[in-house]
Amino acid sequence: MEVILSAVLLLIGLVMLCFGGNWLVNGGIAIAKKFRISNLIIGMTIVAFGTSSPELAASIAAAGDHSAIILGNIVGSNIANVGMVIGVAAILAPLAIQKSVLRKEIPIMLGVSALLVLLSIDGELSQYDGILLLIGLGIFVVYTFRSALKQREKSKDDTNSGKNNVYLKSIGLIGIGIILLYIGAILTVDNAVVIASEFGLSETIIGLTVIAIGTSLPELITSIIAIRKGHSDIGIGNIIGSNIYNILMIMGVGASLGGVLITADIYVDYAIMIIFSLSLLIGLKTKIINRTMGIILAAGYGLYLITTFLK
Repeated sequence: MEVILSAVLLLIGLVMLCFGGNWLVNGGIAIAKKFRISNLIIGMTIVAFGTSSPELAASIAAAGDHSAIILGNIVGSNIANVGMVIGVAAILAPLAIQKSVLRKEIPIMLGVSALLVLLSIDGELSQYDGILLLIGLGIFVVYTFRSALKQREKSKDDTNSGKNNVYLKSIGLIGIGIILLYIGAILTVDNAVVIASEFGLSETIIGLTVIAIGTSLPELITSIIAIRKGHSDIGIGNIIGSNIYNILMIMGVGASLGGVLITADIYVDYAIMIIFSLSLLIGLKTKIINRTMGIILAAGYGLYLITTFLK
């Protein structure tokens, strides 16, 4: 009976994370567009930060006693973002990739992933490592802010009529989103731990699968909506930015709050995370992620889930 109740509460928590993340994103996008920021930059900043908020909330809730969930959540979410989100999105419609993304943003994502692996070699992400990651976050934020200034669109938006109403509505969405994220994170983490202990699954595996998929739902939904509206730049920028934020911001905060122990089997997941990220470089030649590539990514992620549960 306890397991059934925990499963229901876990599902409610994941739903709250999903809605909270999306309302936060919608409010952020509405405000960002008032500053005439390009779709790619919106995707890498406001949207990426918003869709990473569930991971952040879940990781803060898990800090301390359940630090294994933090590591599993971040690595699992980064794998899910490429395999599940980009895979499914590319199956629905081929994704065009800008040259700037291939030359700068994807290498940055790979570099951040490599940094996480290097910091894990000593078997722990200490509080000092967490501070280092947060410093990296600051550098990345400055970089994206400068990019936003350079790429600011010249189009003239109508900012006169209904301006105050737009801001009030956007701030309201952001506030409600944050509240849902906080409550949803507590429900998700606490009940995932109960289920893990009942079925003999480690917290790392729960973080890599159930929580990772649940907290990646905002990325999936947001990317699909953006692509259906013809804004694939937002979808690609969302995933790249989210994966960078997951490591620099979420792992940085999680490690800073009390350190994170590294288990030996996580290195396999590290390798898979980097392999999935490297697959995006195929776009260097084609400048597009077609449906065939999408099917390969989605199938690869499905295989990863099966092997993870069989550990």
